[in-house]
Amino acid sequence: MSAELLSILVLAVIFVIATTRSVNMGALAFAAAFAVGGLAADLDADAVFAGFPGDLFVVLAGVTYLFAIARANGTTEWLVHASVRMVGGRVALIPWVMFAVTAALTAIGAVSPGAVAIVAPLALGFAAQYGISPLLMGIMVVHGAQAGGFSPTSVYGSTVNSIVDREHLPGNEGALFLASLVVNTVVAGIVYVVLMRRGGVPARVPERAAVAVGGSGGGTGSPGNFGSPGSPGSPEEVGPADPGLPRELREPREFREPREPRELPDVPRLDGPRIATLTGLVALVVGALVLDLDVGLTAITIAVVLSVVWPATSKTAVADISWTTVFLICGVLTYVGVLDEMGTIKWAGEGVSDIGVPLLAALLLCYIGAIVSAFASSVGIMGALIPLAVPFLAAGEVGAVGMVAALAVSATVVDVSPFSTNGALVLANAEDVDRDRFFRKLMLYGAGVVIVAPAAVWLAFVVPGFG
Repeated sequence: MSAELLSILVLAVIFVIATTRSVNMGALAFAAAFAVGGLAADLDADAVFAGFPGDLFVVLAGVTYLFAIARANGTTEWLVHASVRMVGGRVALIPWVMFAVTAALTAIGAVSPGAVAIVAPLALGFAAQYGISPLLMGIMVVHGAQAGGFSPTSVYGSTVNSIVDREHLPGNEGALFLASLVVNTVVAGIVYVVLMRRGGVPARVPERAAVAVGGSGGGTGSPGNFGSPGSPGSPEEVGPADPGLPRELREPREFREPREPRELPDVPRLDGPRIATLTGLVALVVGALVLDLDVGLTAITIAVVLSVVWPATSKTAVADISWTTVFLICGVLTYVGVLDEMGTIKWAGEGVSDIGVPLLAALLLCYIGAIVSAFASSVGIMGALIPLAVPFLAAGEVGAVGMVAALAVSATVVDVSPFSTNGALVLANAEDVDRDRFFRKLMLYGAGVVIVAPAAVWLAFVVPGFG
């Protein structure tokens, strides 16, 4: 067996072990880099560490550090509740609010599972409270996280853009961001319309719901004033069995009777730390997009300033940095560096090129990314696939910008699978559901995305750039 083939098989084993044994993929990759680099390629430690992505380490640590401070001082909580209050009593808009909030959180630097972990409990609580389909709400939250996931200041976007720079490929940060934003928004829109037709969202908003989310649907406006039995907006008058509703909403498959709503907490007050954090997040976006400042160094600088001025609300932030994600990405890319040093990248790229049909090879890579990512780390598979595609892209028959966008979207749009972290968070936070039945629904939806999405993004982003 050749050293190149051995290194590819070890990479496959890394993904299998990380998926089945819950071992951090980065730790496995560091160990594999040492073992394969030393035994198969006779590389010393300096050569192994040459592939360590120091610049990306700073980006990942910096943006997650800043976001940890935002979470610790209540800024993210303020963003979520303020956004929900903005729609008043229009419960049908709440899924889109959750989509937008999760997208905003990942766009400004939250790790995708971290954003879902923050928003999903609140979103699925609303779903159970007001009769919104939990499947719809979970899907909107996950696709929202991926919609914002490739902004230049995000973890995914920074990772992919760094890999593109390291591999000397043509890149377009804006195109990558828009590709993910448009695809996930379109998918979310289709799901929303389909489940709306099946009664997934109430057609009319009970007064008690409107008041509970800060609207003016009657009453005094007090969060606890939901009307009395028999009054307008009470469960006796408005509900899925209301004969005045269309038939599909009287006999829905997904709609459930709203339960007695809990009083929503007030929007947190905007105090000094929260105002400063919001200002810092805006400064990060402006600095990265307008002034072309380094994202990682800018984020760390803003985080340090916030920590110095308000140490009480920031003292746990360093511990809350997404070290597992940092470890994972740096480990995988270090192993990829060993593969490059061994010549495996060139060997694998030539193998893909030898298929003889560039468009078919590109489609195959998209499906590999989607299938593996549905069970393993999205960012891990991106870190491995894009470098493996470099020699294939160097031939020039397939546009690099479109191919990178297709690979990135294919590897992340499937994260609603219950076997992925995001899908598992949705499953864990769903309320008042048959857990096994809900799991099957997520699994079927995830399988559908795995089948359809790679071909769709291939047609949209790769085929137009062919030749």
